[in-house]
Amino acid sequence: MIDGKRILVVEDEFIVAAMLCDTLEDHGAMPVGPVGRVSEGLDVIAAGGIDAAVLDWNLAGESGSSLAEALAARDVPFIIATGYGSVDAPFNDRPILSKPYVSAHLIEKLSGLFTG
Repeated sequence: MIDGKRILVVEDEFIVAAMLCDTLEDHGAMPVGPVGRVSEGLDVIAAGGIDAAVLDWNLAGESGSSLAEALAARDVPFIIATGYGSVDAPFNDRPILSKPYVSAHLIEKLSGLFTG
């Protein structure tokens, strides 16, 4: 389902980001990044060429909301990763990936972005 898809990984913890990228590669996706700061993520989103994103909602204490806005404005589907269980509107209707990550849940949520 995610084979060949370019997935932006936005995660500020290097070990977690590396695990996410490995999982994506194991399932045939092409990870973009990882990026660990909002400003970096905005640059990648502006450059285009991504099919979806995994967005850590808290990046070194900074909210991922501006990244979510940029992704939504470009019609790029994304899942929000958070240890808090939920996020506020207007993104509370987006798929949530709970931390700590479970690889099978990551793939299931990402696949759902492409199958409706």
